[in-house]
Amino acid sequence: MTNPMPPEESLRVLREGTVIPASPLALDGQRKWDKRHQAAVYRYYAAAGSGGIAVGVHTTQFEIRDPEHGLFEPLLRFAAEEIDGLSKHHGRRIVRIAGVCGRTEQATGEAALASELGYDAVLLSLAALGGVPEQDVLAHCKAVAERAPVVGFYLQPSVGGRHLSYDFWRRFADIPNVVAIKAAPFDRYRTIDVLRAVAESGRAGEISMYTGNDDNIIADLLSPFEFETSDGTKRVDIVGGLLGQWSVWTYSFVNLLSRIHCAKAADSIPPGLLIRNGQLTDANAAVFDAANAFAGCIPGINEVLRRQGLLPSANCLDPALCLSPGQAEELDRVQRAYPWLPDDEFVKAHLAQWLS
Repeated sequence: MTNPMPPEESLRVLREGTVIPASPLALDGQRKWDKRHQAAVYRYYAAAGSGGIAVGVHTTQFEIRDPEHGLFEPLLRFAAEEIDGLSKHHGRRIVRIAGVCGRTEQATGEAALASELGYDAVLLSLAALGGVPEQDVLAHCKAVAERAPVVGFYLQPSVGGRHLSYDFWRRFADIPNVVAIKAAPFDRYRTIDVLRAVAESGRAGEISMYTGNDDNIIADLLSPFEFETSDGTKRVDIVGGLLGQWSVWTYSFVNLLSRIHCAKAADSIPPGLLIRNGQLTDANAAVFDAANAFAGCIPGINEVLRRQGLLPSANCLDPALCLSPGQAEELDRVQRAYPWLPDDEFVKAHLAQWLS
C-alpha cells in the first residue's frame, strides 16, 4: 500500500510554519453539541489567520468517541465541510488535521475515516500504547501511515503520554509520509531527542517541527537548533505550534508568530519577546490549570471562549470536568496582567457575523 501524502499546498503551509489551534467542543448548558457555536469557533480561527485547525484531539475531548455520545464522525465531517468553506472564503489553504488514538485497529480506522473526509494529516496519539515495546509502537505508526499522512506527537507522561527514546524518533522519521511532529514532552532533553532525530534522518526540510510545549512556547519558536550529524551540520527549527493554548486568544498568537518569524529571518531577537515567553507560560498555567496537574485544562480553554461569547458554556461531556477552585480567579489575573494576550476586541467586532 502506498503511503498517502497531503496536497502540496498543505505541505507548504506546514513547512512555512503556522498557528494550528486544537479545536474545542461547543456544548450548550445541557451538554448537547451546539453546531452554531462550533462553526463560530472555526470562523474565528480562520479570520484570526490560523493556517490550520486540529479536530478530534485532546482539547476536543476524547469522550466524543464514546458510544453514548457518538460525536467523532459527525464532528469530523462537520469540521471538514466548515473548514473547506472557510478555505474558499479566505482564498487560502487551511490545513485540516484529525486526531487519531487507540490501539491499532481503532487508530487505523480513524485514520481511514479522516482520509476519506479530506483531512490533510492525522495527529497520532500514542497514549493507548503505554508499556508496549517501542518496535511495536513503531509498527503501529507505520500501519496508521498507510491510511493517512502522519503528524507525530510526543506527549508528556503526566497527561497520558510516555517516554520514547531517541532511537524510536530516529526510526519514526524514516516513515515517508510523516509530514510533521508535535513535540510536547514538557522536557527540554526529550524535545532535543526529537529534533536531533529529525536532523539525523536528513528530512529536516520535509518534516515540519511544531511545538506543543505549553510551558516554553516562545522560546521553542525563537531557538535555532543545530546538530552535528553523519552528513554535516544540520539545523532544525520549530516553525509553528499545534496547541490547545492557541485555541484561545488566537488572533494575538497569529501576530506573535509573525513577529517571531520576522525576528528569526533578521537574526535579531528583541528582548521583549523573551520577556513574553515567561508571561505566556504564566498565562498558560492559569488556562491549563498547572497548579492542579492540568485537571482543568479543557474547562479552562472553554471558559476563555465562553467569556468571549464563542462558546455557549464551559461544559465538558464528562460532568466531572470543570474549573478547579481558584482557576477562574487566575484567568482574571493573567488577563489583567498581560493585556497583549486577550483578543476580546477582535472577537467582539466579528462575533455576530460568526454566529449568523
